Amino acid sequence: MNKIPMTVAGAAALEEELQHLKKVERPKIINAIAEAREHGDLKENAEYHAAREQQGFCEGRIQEIEGKLADAQIIDIAKIPVSDKVIFGATVTIVDMASDQEKTYKIVGEDEASPNENRISYSSPIARGLIGKCIGDVVSIQTPNGVVEYEIDNVEHIV
Repeated sequence: MNKIPMTVAGAAALEEELQHLKKVERPKIINAIAEAREHGDLKENAEYHAAREQQGFCEGRIQEIEGKLADAQIIDIAKIPVSDKVIFGATVTIVDMASDQEKTYKIVGEDEASPNENRISYSSPIARGLIGKCIGDVVSIQTPNGVVEYEIDNVEHIV
């Protein structure tokens, strides 16, 4: 069984979603099913079928989250000694060697990734190219627009 790397914040977000699904959404759906049953014939009851479909999605998501949390390897970046090496959970500032443009990314788990918030998955091409490298290293990363060279400018352990 493979462990799924996850930051402390990512695990907390999944746990929060799980509790919301179990304590808010699940009871809401159960009430909707009960109410729809009161309307009579279940074969032609669209409300009942919609509520049952919602229940399936909700239960599926609950199982998915529980599975991920069970297989999670929670990595607390605050407990790892700071170094100039790029690791999971680190915030990395890179400079595009061609355009001198600076970008900062936090390397996180797949469920936590949000490019709009500068959080990239550890399995993304950029993160895979950066992990294990140190400040000052130049890395070549294959992008849709071709190979781009980046210099690692800074590595921080920001929680």
